[in-house]
Amino acid sequence: MGWGYNVRRQMKIFTLTMTIYLDYKAVQRKVKWMPQDRKDKLWEITHERNAKRLLKAIIELEGLWVKLGQYLSTRADVLPEAYVNHLKQLQDSLPPRPLEEVHHTIEKELGKLLKDLFDDFDNVPLATASISQVHRAHTVDGLDVVVKVQHKGIKNVILQDLKNAKLIVDWIAWAEPQFNFGPVLNEWCAEVPKELDFNLEAENTRRVSKNLNHDGKTGDDLLINRVDVLVPEVIQSTEKVLLLQYMDGVRLSDVAALDELGVDKQTLVETITRSYAHQIYVDGFFNGDPHPGNFLVSKTPPHQPILLDFGLTKDLSTTMKQGLAKMLLAAAEGDHAALLSAFAEMGLTLRLDMPEDAMEITNYFFRRAIPAKESVEDFKVHSKEAEQRMKRLQERMKQENSSRSKKSSHRNPVDAFPGDAIFFMRVLNLLRGLSSMLGARVVYVDIMRPFAETALWSEPSFKCGSSLNASSWIHGSRVHSEVENKLQRLLLDLGQQNKILGIQVCAYHNGEVIIDTAAGYLGKYDPRPVQHDSLFPVFSATKGVTAGLVHWLIDQGIVRLHDRVSMVWPEFSVHGKEDCTVAHVLNHTAGLHNALSNQFKEDPFIMCKWEDVLKELADAVPDAPPGTKQAYHALTYGWLCGGIIEKASGKKFQELLEEVLVRKLGVDGEFYVGIPPGVESRLASLTLDMAEFESAKSLFKNGIGDGGTQNHANVSAILGENAAEDFFSVIAAMPVLFNMLFIRRAVIPAANGHFSARALARYYAMLVNGGEVPLHSSSSEPLLGSHPLIPVFSPKDENTRSRKGRKEESVEKQQSRRYLDKSTVHHNGVSNVEHRIFKNPNIHDSFLGTGDYDGLAQVGPFGLGFRRYSQVASGSPQYFAFGHSGVGGSTAFCYPGHNFALAITVNKMSRGGVTATIIKFICSELNLPCPEEYLDHGGMGPDMKLDMSTLNTNVTH
Repeated sequence: MGWGYNVRRQMKIFTLTMTIYLDYKAVQRKVKWMPQDRKDKLWEITHERNAKRLLKAIIELEGLWVKLGQYLSTRADVLPEAYVNHLKQLQDSLPPRPLEEVHHTIEKELGKLLKDLFDDFDNVPLATASISQVHRAHTVDGLDVVVKVQHKGIKNVILQDLKNAKLIVDWIAWAEPQFNFGPVLNEWCAEVPKELDFNLEAENTRRVSKNLNHDGKTGDDLLINRVDVLVPEVIQSTEKVLLLQYMDGVRLSDVAALDELGVDKQTLVETITRSYAHQIYVDGFFNGDPHPGNFLVSKTPPHQPILLDFGLTKDLSTTMKQGLAKMLLAAAEGDHAALLSAFAEMGLTLRLDMPEDAMEITNYFFRRAIPAKESVEDFKVHSKEAEQRMKRLQERMKQENSSRSKKSSHRNPVDAFPGDAIFFMRVLNLLRGLSSMLGARVVYVDIMRPFAETALWSEPSFKCGSSLNASSWIHGSRVHSEVENKLQRLLLDLGQQNKILGIQVCAYHNGEVIIDTAAGYLGKYDPRPVQHDSLFPVFSATKGVTAGLVHWLIDQGIVRLHDRVSMVWPEFSVHGKEDCTVAHVLNHTAGLHNALSNQFKEDPFIMCKWEDVLKELADAVPDAPPGTKQAYHALTYGWLCGGIIEKASGKKFQELLEEVLVRKLGVDGEFYVGIPPGVESRLASLTLDMAEFESAKSLFKNGIGDGGTQNHANVSAILGENAAEDFFSVIAAMPVLFNMLFIRRAVIPAANGHFSARALARYYAMLVNGGEVPLHSSSSEPLLGSHPLIPVFSPKDENTRSRKGRKEESVEKQQSRRYLDKSTVHHNGVSNVEHRIFKNPNIHDSFLGTGDYDGLAQVGPFGLGFRRYSQVASGSPQYFAFGHSGVGGSTAFCYPGHNFALAITVNKMSRGGVTATIIKFICSELNLPCPEEYLDHGGMGPDMKLDMSTLNTNVTH
C-alpha cells in the first residue's frame, strides 16, 4: 500500500464525489418545471442510481467509508429510502479478509500458534467490519469467545481516508455553504484513530460494563435509572486482537428474526435509549458509534439488548456532562436562560443574539422518533423550517458583518462548537435512525429526563432539602443587622423544607439598608447561585412600578387623575369609554378586566405585540361602565397605563422608565420591564411548587377559596369574571411561558418586570420617603447600579416625535396634551430637583386613594395604582401601607408611617405562604404592624387570593 495506491484511492473517492454531486445538480435543474408526480419519479430513480454507486464504491474502498455508510444507513429519518435499503447491507458484513492474514495477526499478537490458543476456531467469520473481522472460537480453557482481529494495514488506510474526507468536506462547504460539516469531521478525525488500539476498546468495554452495573454489583442508588442491557466480558486484549465473551443474539437490523422471537421493538429501542442516557448523563462516558451493527438482541426472554464495540467512546468532563443535562432540561421546560447558560458551560458560543432559534434547533435534536415513512414527511417539514431559520440568520449575519471589515466577517452564527456536543448529537441522530428503522416512536426528552436530572442534581454545589447549609446556599455578603442574621436562618430552614428554590430579600428602614440577602439557585435546572444582582420575574409586582410612572406624569402636571383617558389617547374614546379617567384605570374600575380574553385564546403571544394590544384596548367594549365596579385588571392594567404613559409623554414606555426611575435611582442593569439582550446570564428561571399547586386546586374544589369563607366573599364581591375553567391550566403554564425570552423581552407593564430585590426595594424606599432618593449602600457585591445600562436610549430631537397622520384634535384635547419637554427631564436622566422624584407633599394619599384623593378610589384592595395593605381596627380596615404582590410570591411594599420598604423576589412559584412567613417574621422582629393580607390562615399571598377569588366568583356566576 504505497504512494501509488493512495493516489489511485484518492482519485476514486473524488471522482465518485463529483459524479454524484453533478448528477444531483443536473436533476435539480431538470425537474424545475416538471409536474410533481414526474419530479417524484425522477428523484426516486436518481436516488436509486446514486445509492448503488455509493454502495459499490464503499465495498471496494472499505476503511473509513464503511463507517460512513453504516452511519448513513441508520438515517431512515432523513435519507431517501434507496440509500437506507442499499447501505444497510454494510451493517451485516463486508467481504471477509484472507484467513492467512487473520491467523497471522492472531499468532503475532498473542504470541502462540492458533492450535495452542483455541480448541476450535471457526474460519467463517461472524462479521467483517471496516476495521476488523470477528470469528467465534473455543479457548483451550473451555471459554466460548469471539475473536476480533484488526485488518492488516488498516491504520494507514484510515488515516489517509480521514485526509480525503477533510478535503471533500471543505470542498462541499465551499460549493454549498449551507452544508458545512467541518466541525463534525474535525472531531471525528480526533477520535477515530483511537479505535485502532484494541487495548483501549477493552478498557472502555470494562468501564461501560461496570457503569451499567454488569459486574454483579448494585451500585446505582436510583432504581429509576437502572438499565437492563448486556455487555460481553473482556477475556484478553492486545493492540490488534480482542477476545470477548460470546453472546448469542440476533442482529438489530434483522426485523424478521426479531418478530419471530416476539421481541417488543418499542421496549427494545426505549431500553437502548435509556442505556445511552445512563452512559451520557450518569457516567459521563458513552459509546459514540451506536449504529445497528453494534447491537445484538438476546435470543432468550426478556430479549435484552447486547451492547458491542466500544472502540469510539467519549469521556465527558463534569462541566460538559452537566451542560448537556441542562441543555435537555432547559429544552424540556422551554427555559431560554437556562439553555443559554448550558451552551456557555458546554463551550458553545453563539455569535448572534438568537435564543428562540437556539431553542428551536435544540428541540429539533430532541424531537421524538417516528417510523421511517413518517420520518421522511416530518423531515420535509423541518427542512422548510430550517431553511426559513437559515434565511433569518443569514440576514442577521449580514447586518452584523456590515459593521465589520471583510476580513473579520463571518458566515456561521456559531462561533465555537464543542466536540463532545457533536458526538452527543451524533448519538441522538443514530438512536433516532434505529427507532425509525424498527418502526418505534420514542420521546427522547421523556426517557432521558430522569438521567439528566440525576446528572444536574448530583453537582456538589447543588444541594437541596436537609443537605443545605448556609455557607453554600446563602450568597456571601456583609450581614446588615441582627434581623438579617435571624432571617437567614429562617430562609435556610425554609430551603431545607424545599419551600424555596431561589430568593432575594432586601429591606430599607429609615433610609438605610437593613437586609440584603440572596440565597438559593437561579432555577430548577440552573444550579448557579442567586446573587444580589440576579434578575427575577416578579409578575404583578411590576404594576407598582408602572403605577409610579403614571403618578410621575401626574406629579409633573402632564396628566391629572380626573382627566379622561381620551384626552391623551383619542382612539380610546369609543364604545362607552368616553368618560373613563386616569383614576379609573389606576383604581381597576375601567371595566376592561376581561378585554382581550378572546384575543389571548386565539393568540397568547399577542401580549408581546405592544401596538396591536393598544389598538385592541382602544377599540374594546367595557364589561361595566367605567367607575362603577372594581375588578382586578390582571394584564390590561399594564397596557392601559402604558398607553397613557406613551401618549402623554411622547416617549416609549421603557425610555421613560429609564429616564424617570432607573437613572435617578441608580439601579442600572437591575430594573427592567422587558429585558434587553445581554442580561440572560443573570436571569432567574421560574418553576412551580407542585405541592402548593395541588393544594390550591384542592382548596378551590372544596370551596375553601382563600382560607376563610367570609374573607373570600368580601374579596370576591369586587372582582371581575375570568376564564375559570382554564385558571389552573394557566397557572401551570406560567413558568414555561414566562421563562421564554420572547415573553421576557416583551413590554408587559402588568406582569413581566425583571428586578433584583435590592433595586425594587430602593424604588419603594424612595416612595416611602415621599419621592426622595435614599443614599446608596456599598455593602453588597456587585454594587447596585454598577452594571451598564442596557439599552441606552439616545437623545432625539423632540420635533421627530410628532405623530404623522394624526387627526386634528379639539382645542380642549390640544390643551390637555402636556407633552414632556427638555426642561422636565434632561437626557442624562437627572431631574431638575436633585435627589427627589416626586414633589407632591401628599403623594402617599395619592398612591393610596385616601385623604384628598378619597373620592377617586372605591373601597377595596386597590388604591390608585397600588395594592392597599390594611390593619383591621374597630371592625373596619385602616390602610397604612401600599405596594404590589405578584402571583407566585414575589412582592414589594412600604409603610409610610414607619419609613420601611421591603422587596422579596422568588422563583419557586407558590401560593405565597413562604412570602407571608418572611413578612410576618420581619415585621415581628422590627415591631412593625403586619398587613392583614399576610396574616389570615389561607397561606396565600394577596395576588394569589385575588386570582383564587376571581376563579370562585366566576364559577358561582
